[in-house]
Amino acid sequence: MCWVVYILQCADGTLYTGITNDLNLRLEKHALGKGAKYTRGRGPFTLLFSEHHATKSAALKRESEIKSLSRAQKLLLCARPPHTVLAAGGKS
Repeated sequence: MCWVVYILQCADGTLYTGITNDLNLRLEKHALGKGAKYTRGRGPFTLLFSEHHATKSAALKRESEIKSLSRAQKLLLCARPPHTVLAAGGKS
C-alpha cells in the first residue's frame, strides 16, 4: 500500500499537512467538511504538494518533519518538482 504526505492551501491562505492512503478520497472529505477538524470551514483547497511513501511509518515521519518547517520552508518544498514513490525512510 502506498501512503501520501500532502500539503493543502486553504482559502484563508493557511497550510495544512496530512497523510492518507487514498489522496482523492481524502481531498473529497476535506471538500465536504468531513476531513480534519482544522480544515473544516477553510475551503476551497488547493493541493500544493504530495509525496509518496512505501509505508505508513515513513509517511508519518515525513509528515512530522514537514510540520516542523516554517511556512516559508513549506512553500519552498511545494515549489520542488513532483516525486516518485520513495523507499521506506527514504528522502529525495
